[in-house]
Amino acid sequence: MNEKTKHVIESCLSEAPCELDVRCGEPMANRCTFGVGGPADCLLRPSGEGFPAFVAALFSRARAWDVPVFVLGGGANVVVADSGIRGIVLDTGGWTGEAGSKTGTPCLRSGTSVDDAAEIAAGLGLSGLEFLTGMPGSVGGAVWMNARCYGREVADVLDETEFLDLSADPPARFRRAANPEDFGYKRSPFQSRRTFILSAAFKLERREPQAIRAEMDGYRRDRREKGHFRLPSAGSVFKNNPAFGKPTGKIVDELGLRGLRIGAAQVAPWHGNIIVNTGGATAADIRALTETVAARVRAATGFELEPEILFVP
Repeated sequence: MNEKTKHVIESCLSEAPCELDVRCGEPMANRCTFGVGGPADCLLRPSGEGFPAFVAALFSRARAWDVPVFVLGGGANVVVADSGIRGIVLDTGGWTGEAGSKTGTPCLRSGTSVDDAAEIAAGLGLSGLEFLTGMPGSVGGAVWMNARCYGREVADVLDETEFLDLSADPPARFRRAANPEDFGYKRSPFQSRRTFILSAAFKLERREPQAIRAEMDGYRRDRREKGHFRLPSAGSVFKNNPAFGKPTGKIVDELGLRGLRIGAAQVAPWHGNIIVNTGGATAADIRALTETVAARVRAATGFELEPEILFVP
């Protein structure tokens, strides 16, 4: 850990004490669903009630000392370069569970996995988050990208978001009611603003617990049958575009690209819009295969595929 980073951490703890796990040289392959990625210079996982104040102090101090900060949620849509990440990685995995309730529906901390979020809602006899069952990723990440599957998206059930406005110094804490017009296909207003999502409250409805569980079991079964858990992956690689007239996976399938490999990265033999790590893949393999598939589709159809996964850096 260099002196600037050490100073940032020490000053943050002095201003905003919290429980803090600090790891230097932590392999990002251990933190991301693809199982690739080099070491983080410094990975921080704050936890406890002091989390929000520590995070606010961290962004303020890091900006003053010119130390980059990368926010890591569930690591589900991220491919970290083989060279790793410089500066600080802020792991939100210590900020989980319920953060109270709003009008009787759960308010969930941003580091909570979306699968746990669906379980928490089900345990309260509340319906609306079933479509997230079995999906990797965190609540904060799902709100940020307006996660979507099975014909539903987070914006359909989002009531309110609490966040830090990172454009202010020190960062200011706000609550924002969800406006459906601000969201789109895998798009949220948070993508165009410097924010850190702290929690999200959802509009859920009472439902027979057995019916909720049956639907959740069905989604888990469907994901298993589609091979989402066979090998390390990030799920869908490219966004779907209604203007193309068919799902991206079908376009890739029709071009005979299933099974295409670069190194140990492979287009899943069972699904054209999933790239998997067959064992020992590098981030460079995954990036190269993603770019190759996009280029082949462009040459054959003229369609520009938009990656859903984020390559860092």
